[in-house]
Amino acid sequence: MPELPEVETARAAIQRAALHRTIIDVDDRDTYVCRPHSPGEIREALVGRQLSAAHRRGKSMWVTTSRSGPSLGLHLGMAGRIFVTEADGTVVEGGDPVRRGGGERKPEWDRFTITFEGGAALRLFDKRRLSRAVLDPEIDRLGPDAAEVPLAVFGERMSRGTAPVKARLLDQSVVAGVGNLLADQTLWQARLDPRRRVDTLDADDLAGLHRALRSATRAAIRHGGVHTGEVIAHRRRGGHCPRCGAEMSRGTVGGRTTWWCSVEQV
Repeated sequence: MPELPEVETARAAIQRAALHRTIIDVDDRDTYVCRPHSPGEIREALVGRQLSAAHRRGKSMWVTTSRSGPSLGLHLGMAGRIFVTEADGTVVEGGDPVRRGGGERKPEWDRFTITFEGGAALRLFDKRRLSRAVLDPEIDRLGPDAAEVPLAVFGERMSRGTAPVKARLLDQSVVAGVGNLLADQTLWQARLDPRRRVDTLDADDLAGLHRALRSATRAAIRHGGVHTGEVIAHRRRGGHCPRCGAEMSRGTVGGRTTWWCSVEQV
């Protein structure tokens, strides 16, 4: 599932290639992707306006529109991508990374499309049909963005209660944007046991975790997604810690399959 780094690449694609263009048409006929809106509702709200700025908090992305129009929320679901195609065929894209052999595109997998004056278009592509396009999305329930949260705020939010530290990282109301892979990469970098209760973390632990989260997030954005993290390829049976060579341990934390170094993260 796309996590903060993948969503950031989609936001950046919109920011780079889709702003300040007049919208002349919107294909919002997919009633599942565009729920709860009826066909034509998003089109009516957007035609004649321009996309003015692309924003993200955690895994949630939205675009403001001109003339005090509604914001457009775009959620990538499990495997969504954003394509901005120029009239000459040039493409700027972002979102869930294309795996080897997974680059096939069929027109019916474009779930939501904005067409701009001059022939350019923004498409929400999703083979699995789990993405969303919605007007004025609700984001107030999200915590601060995991890539930007200050240490003091992070420490106060992370240390509440008695939950395992990985479960707390995955709670989008605490910090927004961390998914399963980014959590494992962050905890591995911080050398923290994912099962450790947050009320046992001291100031040094929290500071180290904050540094690791920022480092892991920024590296994933820079390299193309959370799958590029150092420890991710070793999250498997027979996997070994890429730092010390110890066998990787497996368990369930916060309802998610979790891997950690059996020596350094205990």
